[in-house]
Amino acid sequence: MTLYITKNTPANSPTYASRCLGYIGLTMYESVVAESADYQSLAGQVNGLATLPQPEAGKPYHWPAALNAGQAYILKSLYNQTSDANKLKIDSLERAVQERLAVANDAQLSRSVAFGRAVAERIFAWSKTDGGHRGYLKNFDKAMKQPTHVGCWKPPLYAQSFSHYPLHPHWGKNRTFLASDAQISAPTFIPYDTLPTSAYYRQFKQVYDKERTLTQAEKECAIWWSDDPDETFTPPGHSYYLATLAIRKTRPSLVKCAETYARVGMAVADAFINCWKWKYEFFTERPNTFIPQYIDPQWDSFWPEPPFPAFPSGHAIQAAAAATVLTNLYGDRFALTDSAHAGRPRDRLRNTEFKVRRFSSFWQVAQETADSRFYGGIHTPQDNQAGLEKGKTIGEHINGLPWRVAPVP
Repeated sequence: MTLYITKNTPANSPTYASRCLGYIGLTMYESVVAESADYQSLAGQVNGLATLPQPEAGKPYHWPAALNAGQAYILKSLYNQTSDANKLKIDSLERAVQERLAVANDAQLSRSVAFGRAVAERIFAWSKTDGGHRGYLKNFDKAMKQPTHVGCWKPPLYAQSFSHYPLHPHWGKNRTFLASDAQISAPTFIPYDTLPTSAYYRQFKQVYDKERTLTQAEKECAIWWSDDPDETFTPPGHSYYLATLAIRKTRPSLVKCAETYARVGMAVADAFINCWKWKYEFFTERPNTFIPQYIDPQWDSFWPEPPFPAFPSGHAIQAAAAATVLTNLYGDRFALTDSAHAGRPRDRLRNTEFKVRRFSSFWQVAQETADSRFYGGIHTPQDNQAGLEKGKTIGEHINGLPWRVAPVP
């Protein structure tokens, strides 16, 4: 349901979706963490969330009922702009799940539902102070004064959006889930240079050469990971979907299921905040600007350009962050089949099918996600490499949280 709402809500964006998944995942975890003596709450560990409601001592709770109530509340609250029909779907699912639960008595059910909603209410109230609340109302800032330095991003002719203003230019100022993620140093950028012998020029020449030699398999990769927010559940939603695949395959405990979504959600949220901070710090051009001017005036990318600066790659950074936490939870070798876009109609413009992807590890997924943007002609290798490196750091920070109770010496 979370991914359905993400896909079917107007004015959604990868940035806003990543934020929602962070709060949704954390709500899930905090609504059930008290079930296990091996786990502990993250209150006081995440950025600015000092306390959370606690279950009443000595009284029984039905933790799936608490999770169900909390998820329904946080999903409707974060996606307040979704349609009334979608909100009714959330309500219907909440009722259907609750009816299937074998709860001992009405008092236990009421107590559990109240606790899950109280956790969700507290987390939603906290979310309003992060800088991204209702960010869908201000996707593009028309008052923004865009930089004019050499090599800066400019609105392209072949683009995903008609806007001449870049998406969420202030997103990088939002509060991160982890304070440590706000302190990560910026990636190194190759200096601008138009000489064909320069490292900068060679970055774009690689994109140009690849577009002219794309194989059918590379085209399939490019369209699979495009995750256009107008048609899919966005790139961070794709990572949340991968978390579901891991859970369905391994069938872990309820708390580990919730931990999985919390880790992935917060990882992709902080990845997008950092990525957008650096995108607007460097404000760099994409191949559709450089290549027609300095290599081939007739060139177009295989995939249309998204409406924001290039460096680093948002696909790469969030995919690496998700792969880092999922690998920590489920191991280096994890076979999975990604059927997220199975059944989508053939892309007739690019003469390419949406073909199911198979992987042997989460890092293989992250690498292909990054590569897809190079195949699409909208990112240079340095955009992707910087994204993968910084995403790994963010994921490691999430892994380092005190999820489990420290053993007694």
